[in-house]
Amino acid sequence: MTENSTNTVPEVLYLIHKDPALLQEALTQMRPPDIAEGLRNLPTDAAAHVMAALPFDVAVQVFDEPELTRERCGMILKMDDETAGLLVDAMSPDQQADLFREIPEKERGRLLKLLPPPSRQSLQKLLEYAPETAGGIMTTEFATIPSTWTVEEALRYISEVGAAKETIYAIYIIDPANQTLVKVVSLRELLVGDRAANVMNVGNPRPPLTVSPDADREDVARMISKYNLLAIPVVDASKHVLGIVTVDDVIDTLVKEQTEDAQKFGGMEALDAPYNEIGFFPMIRKRAGWLCALFLSEMLTATAMQRFQGEIEHAAVLAMFIPLVMSSGGNSGSQATSLVIRALALRELKLRDWWRIALRELPTGLTLGAILGVIGFTRIVLWQRLHIFSYGPHYLLVATTVGLALVGIVAFGSLAGSMLPFLLKKLGFDPASASAPFVATLVDVTGLVIYFSVAFVMLRGTLL
Repeated sequence: MTENSTNTVPEVLYLIHKDPALLQEALTQMRPPDIAEGLRNLPTDAAAHVMAALPFDVAVQVFDEPELTRERCGMILKMDDETAGLLVDAMSPDQQADLFREIPEKERGRLLKLLPPPSRQSLQKLLEYAPETAGGIMTTEFATIPSTWTVEEALRYISEVGAAKETIYAIYIIDPANQTLVKVVSLRELLVGDRAANVMNVGNPRPPLTVSPDADREDVARMISKYNLLAIPVVDASKHVLGIVTVDDVIDTLVKEQTEDAQKFGGMEALDAPYNEIGFFPMIRKRAGWLCALFLSEMLTATAMQRFQGEIEHAAVLAMFIPLVMSSGGNSGSQATSLVIRALALRELKLRDWWRIALRELPTGLTLGAILGVIGFTRIVLWQRLHIFSYGPHYLLVATTVGLALVGIVAFGSLAGSMLPFLLKKLGFDPASASAPFVATLVDVTGLVIYFSVAFVMLRGTLL
């Protein structure tokens, strides 16, 4: 399907939904994600009407699409009870849970009553877990077989129930005596195995990888990535399987987590909806707090400059390089912060590694500062010698001051930027809160102190 045809999905669906023949013909050219994307651009009433007009099997696939995570709550509330009940019941359990977390509290009871008792009980169990945990993103649709079965019996069972399960690529073998998980085999291993063999004799004998329902979803994502899994079972303390987390759930999780971290790193609260759907006042609320905090922090910079007002009056040429040295320190701090936050997120670093990072960042910062210092020194000397600008008779001292200050400021910026995420994590905060603006503000104040301290030593008796 071309991009142009995707762009007309909303109009096509809205105009032809009353004609089943035309609708069916159009649907043959569309995939569920394309339809979901189109529905996002329709008014809620129209989207709900189109959804109700879709063939049921297509409607279920479309409603399960992550593209509609924000919109389907409003759509389901616009449908009649019968249509809404059938559609929600056909959704995968993890998507049901996501939907009900979006539904207002006063409407949940009514919609829960529309579901059959088994679906209702499963959904209520999933809603007990926080959405940031393995239990909050798991599905209860998975295939289990007793450890006494043969491969032939297992394959026959999978062929009968496979269509009703979210994934059958991993089969979970249960001890029939106590219903605990004893092994996980892949469908491939069953297909190539001896049909008469016991399922316990198929595949790798190692104990299965599992996670607890309270495990952080980012940790679950790392396990699935590390061991190249399509799904991982979620078990309780007694090794009873509660559900599974599939790789597509992990992808959605990683997108959400990285989006939140990117927004925090930009110096604001994480948005709880797509950018285009955030209202004016919620957007102000998300951004104003951090901006006010950063503004108050920047007042320290003004205070520091007032402290050195006398030096600036005696050697006005120093003021020309304040933006240069401050931005260099902030940039080096932001670089170090970005690297450390990413390493902490990927579990490449632990809290106890802070001293190793400090020992690494200090010489790195000194070297980077020396490089910038040489460039700054050379620039001042060249401008003076080429008569582009005159820095006065003591221009070599000014150039040396700027060069040495850059060494100290960049070194401090790298060290402070690398240590701040460790400090925040130690205090129980998200390291991503060590945003680039915050680091830059911190280094601005200390950068001024370093700059004018170097200037006082180098220019005392001449300009100062």
